[in-house]
Amino acid sequence: MTSFGAPGCVGHPEREAGREGLRGGERATRAVPNQHFGALSSLAGCAETGGVATVRRDFDTDARNMVFFADPDRTAPMPHHATLTRLPALSLRITRFAVLAGTVLMLASCGARTQGARAARARTGSSTAARPGRSNPTQPKSRPTSRDAPATALGRPLTPLGRPPNVTPFRRSRTRAEGVWRPAGRRVEGVRAVYETALIPPGGSRPAGIAWMDTSLLSARLYSGSESPGGGPHRYTAPIQPAGARSLVAAFNGGFIMSAAKGGYYTEGRIVDPLRAGAASLVIYVDGSVDVGAWGRDVRMTPSVVAVRQNLVALVAEGRPTVRAASADWKQWGATCGASSCASSVPGIEHQWRSGVGVTANGALVYAQGPALDPLQLASLLARAGVVRGMQLDINPDWPIFATYDPPRANGPASASCGRKLLAGTVRAPGIFFEAWWARDFITMSARHAASG
Repeated sequence: MTSFGAPGCVGHPEREAGREGLRGGERATRAVPNQHFGALSSLAGCAETGGVATVRRDFDTDARNMVFFADPDRTAPMPHHATLTRLPALSLRITRFAVLAGTVLMLASCGARTQGARAARARTGSSTAARPGRSNPTQPKSRPTSRDAPATALGRPLTPLGRPPNVTPFRRSRTRAEGVWRPAGRRVEGVRAVYETALIPPGGSRPAGIAWMDTSLLSARLYSGSESPGGGPHRYTAPIQPAGARSLVAAFNGGFIMSAAKGGYYTEGRIVDPLRAGAASLVIYVDGSVDVGAWGRDVRMTPSVVAVRQNLVALVAEGRPTVRAASADWKQWGATCGASSCASSVPGIEHQWRSGVGVTANGALVYAQGPALDPLQLASLLARAGVVRGMQLDINPDWPIFATYDPPRANGPASASCGRKLLAGTVRAPGIFFEAWWARDFITMSARHAASG
């Protein structure tokens, strides 16, 4: 039911991508003859971040002794002349010991209150993250400021979603492999991030392919073509460059050409085609996460959105095929080729190559494709695999393609020779995304990396 590529992988030239680093500002401090200055710095930081301690530093006339005053109630300022000068040696040691003990108590108080405030914010759901806009959810108000930031580092340890449960066939299976997930593509931090299976759709006889992707391990990116969507030049376009190939795990086709998509396209901070309210939308965020839903209802423009690919209307909603997916008017889901020709003079057929994508309740991304599907069968495949919101992507023999890549070396570049197709019968091969002439949009899923430290 599936065909896998050659086990070897001809590596592309390994060229290191340029890396941009942010250099933190250097902070110079003047050395002072007091071994407790580190404690003072921590306490001062506590005061600046909302702690209850206020630190004051006063130096005596010969700058050899430094005294710290803690004012936990933030009352009136203490007079400047309240300093210690010329204490006898024994008294100075006793004073310093007392000051150190007081500093430790202040730090403990600051930490406890800070943790309490964080817990309160967590309980109330308070956050500094951007919230969805309400005034005009269909168009961006401004360009995202971080659209080119790397989407591979989450800033926290990766937490895999775990292997998905096997899919129940629509009828008694003639093979034990139907609906059983098998791993595909390279590992991410030692964990499988993509699983594939085959399933015969209800009322069908030819198996369709389904791929499940762990979005906690994978980062999405939209690549744009000169034909679809057009309107270039685009920063991300075919061919995938060596820097991107080093973390590439999977890639799949986009949607219709824009004149037939009945929707819009937003990428790299600009609108290529106006976004349409209610259109089925694949949305990618600055951290590489991805969502699917009806524009303006399930998903909308926020400062964290970096790409939106719309295509027709929702195919799956609330975990079930939509009413329109079950409509007898299958032509509303796009013009199809004939049984043996795509010539305009040949009538199209209902059961044709189709592809679709959706998200599950726990955030996984699911892709499906098949050679003889009507819209309802495609929707049923997605829903059976756990999709709660889904959309149709491109159709007809030339366009659906899903490929995974598994180079022999963990950090080796993906290429055509280490790619595998989801279904053997697809016209396009895994190398298509590495061809400069490829003019259609597509989506890549690349390995995230756990943050160090």
